[in-house]
Amino acid sequence: MGILAWIVLGGLAGWIATLIMGRDASYGVVGNIVLGVVGAFVGGLVFSIFGESGVTGFNLFSLLVAALGAVVVLWLAQMVRATP
Repeated sequence: MGILAWIVLGGLAGWIATLIMGRDASYGVVGNIVLGVVGAFVGGLVFSIFGESGVTGFNLFSLLVAALGAVVVLWLAQMVRATP
């Protein structure tokens, strides 16, 4: 997958994750892209633990993996911030 595809997939996945977690206006375009790319990596790791393939290209399954990974990253960040 080329760099442009990673940027587009990351942006979409990050945006979907912020919608799911209720933080749509907090990160901006660049934040959503970074969140989505990191989420794709985390989602790929989680899916590989369960024996499934992670991000396989620019397709709907890869978008789902990246978005779920981004939700996990947002959840972990929220847990770290909430710790006193």
